[in-house]
Amino acid sequence: MGENDLDYETLHLARWDTRFWAWLVDFILVSLVLNIFLNPFHFISGLFSWHYFDYFLRSLGFLVYWTAMEGVYGQSIGKMVLNIKVTDRAGKPVSFQKALVESLGKSFILPIDCLIGWLGMPGKKLRLFNRVSGTIVVKTDYREPAGIRYIRDKE
Repeated sequence: MGENDLDYETLHLARWDTRFWAWLVDFILVSLVLNIFLNPFHFISGLFSWHYFDYFLRSLGFLVYWTAMEGVYGQSIGKMVLNIKVTDRAGKPVSFQKALVESLGKSFILPIDCLIGWLGMPGKKLRLFNRVSGTIVVKTDYREPAGIRYIRDKE
């Protein structure tokens, strides 16, 4: 059987700029929520270096958010808005374990995660933690459900 005889599923990798805008939407939304919940912890700023403690708590909040959203839906809110999602390399939904590993890099060390991906795997559209977790970010095909047709009236 030749290579042309195989039936391939086509996955369109998401562009870096689209991924950035999705991250920015998530960053703003999650930061607003975290600011509400982290304000009560300002009383312990004298016990710890607040900068590092605050960074850890916020990063942990992002880790929980991205792992939960991408582990359940394959998308964070930002990814939903921009019609992209996280999948395994075959385009199938990711497990919670893969979502956790994939989210570690962007929650705690995003600049390093991206730089290693860009420089070490040029043209692959992978961050380091995408590679480690076996995940990719792809465009979603937002269509009407089967048997449904949307009519858009002209205004």
